[in-house]
Amino acid sequence: MNGAEAAEAGRDPGLQPERTRLAWRRTTLTCTITAVLAVRQAVRGSGAPVEVAGTAFSVLVWLAFLVVAHRRIRALAVPRPAGLTARSALAGGLCAVALAGFAIAVII
Repeated sequence: MNGAEAAEAGRDPGLQPERTRLAWRRTTLTCTITAVLAVRQAVRGSGAPVEVAGTAFSVLVWLAFLVVAHRRIRALAVPRPAGLTARSALAGGLCAVALAGFAIAVII
């Protein structure tokens, strides 16, 4: 066993998984607020098809992000969590960027 393998075998993740889990929860809360504000804007708005479609897409992206976040939070619950897969990272990033775009559209 070389030095890197020995370091990995004796690795103590400490509180890092807990901090990561909390970060996922904060991001989920932010995405939830964005989706709620989009729905609020659509309800108070003119009810134009563009507003309704934007709100529907916002809610769909929010639900997709909830799925990604929930899977990651569950994966972090074990003593030695596996790393984030590239597919999950891409999905989470795309959802966050899409919701940010919807938030900007709601403001403008």
